[in-house]
Amino acid sequence: MSDQPSSPALSRRRLFAGAGTVGALAAAAAALPLVREPEPQPAAEPAQPEPATGYRLTAHIQRYYQTAKV
Repeated sequence: MSDQPSSPALSRRRLFAGAGTVGALAAAAAALPLVREPEPQPAAEPAQPEPATGYRLTAHIQRYYQTAKV
């Protein structure tokens, strides 16, 4: 008769693959509570918008005109 048992022994490859799988599942389970939808923020009231009156000569535009003079 042979000296080998009737059931196959657990190989190192299977042992490390199983341990890696268990580790990956544990890491995923630990991260799950961190992944949740943020609570909806209340809509902030917009600042008083200036009425749209068309073109306005502002300070930065005046500065551009001064630098662009030939």
